[in-house]
Amino acid sequence: MNSTKKISKHLIKKYPNRRLYDTQTSSYITLVDVKQFVMENDDFAVVDAKTGEDLTRSILLQIILEAEAGGAPMFSSVALAQIIRYYGHAMQGMMGSYLEKNIQAFIDIQNKLTEGANGGLEGKPFSPEMWTQFMNVQGPMMQGMMGNYIDQSKNLFVQMQEQMQNQSKNMFGFPFAPDEKKK
Repeated sequence: MNSTKKISKHLIKKYPNRRLYDTQTSSYITLVDVKQFVMENDDFAVVDAKTGEDLTRSILLQIILEAEAGGAPMFSSVALAQIIRYYGHAMQGMMGSYLEKNIQAFIDIQNKLTEGANGGLEGKPFSPEMWTQFMNVQGPMMQGMMGNYIDQSKNLFVQMQEQMQNQSKNMFGFPFAPDEKKK
C-alpha cells in the first residue's frame, strides 16, 4: 500500500465561532480548504463540535453559494427558482435523483472525452486550461449533444408521466391530472 496516500477520512469539526478544525492535520481550515478536498476527491465529513450533528451538506451548500456569488454563476435565477419549487413537492425525491443522475452522466461523458484525449497527451490529465481550449473548439458540438440528451430525457419523463396517469385512471377510475380537458 502506498504510504503517501491519505487513507483516512478528514473529520472536520465546526465550532460555534464558525471555525473549522481538521482533526487529521490538527489545524484550523477555511471553506477554501474544504473546497480543495472536494476538488481532490478527498473523503471528509463536517460535524458540529458540540452536538456531533453532520453538517457536511450545509458546508457544501455554503461553498456553492460562494461560487455562485462570485464570478460566473452556474445556475440561472430561473433554474434556482425551479429547484426551490420542488422542495416539499411530491416529486422532490425523484427530482433530486434525476439531477444527481444527470450530473453523473455529464461526468461520465467528460471522463470518456478525457480518456480519448489522454491518448495524445502521454497519460497527462486534462488541466482546467486544456478543458477551456477544448470547449472553445468543441463547445457547440458538446452543447448540442447535451441538449439532445436532455430532450431525450425529458421525452422519457413525459412518457412515464403519461403511463402513470393512464394507470391511475385504470386503477381508480378517475384522472389525477388537474389540467385534463373536460368533455
